[in-house]
Amino acid sequence: MRSLWWLTNPLIVTKDSTSMEMFYTVFGEGKDLSVVQMSCRAIIVFLIAYGLIRVSGRRSFAIHTPVDNIVVILLGAILSRAVVGASPFIPVVCASLTLVLLHRIFGWFMAHNTRLGRWIESRKIILYQDARFIEENMKKALVRKEDIMQGIRQAIHTEDLTKIDKIYIEGNGKISILIKEV
Repeated sequence: MRSLWWLTNPLIVTKDSTSMEMFYTVFGEGKDLSVVQMSCRAIIVFLIAYGLIRVSGRRSFAIHTPVDNIVVILLGAILSRAVVGASPFIPVVCASLTLVLLHRIFGWFMAHNTRLGRWIESRKIILYQDARFIEENMKKALVRKEDIMQGIRQAIHTEDLTKIDKIYIEGNGKISILIKEV
């Protein structure tokens, strides 16, 4: 791979140039990397990841839908290969950019097409209404009453169900609680 790298960089004129040797000294090559080389790669990958997250949009790390989680997991897995030298650097960055752009395109289509958004991301499921838990929906959502009670305690710091109008499990798995209006 080292013999082809100089072809992709217009700043490097010859294979044996000092700038290329300096590059290999700082960033290494292949899987046999020193601590300093991996650290230098980590700095570069961090900056690239930051740029990719900016391209991806805010929803990647805020909403946590299944699609968002897939992007986060894959992006971490792919970029880690560049840090440890398991894959060539430029293809890793290109694959990461492709993944981020795909996520952005999916997000745009979901925002502009309600039907597609509902198909890709799951809908909310009502778990509690009219002072009773809806067992059928709880089974569909794969949650227990204790899971819901934990969500109540975390959100409104009580176990008093008389204050609650409705409880949903959102498409991202979080429990939403609607308080009764007084």
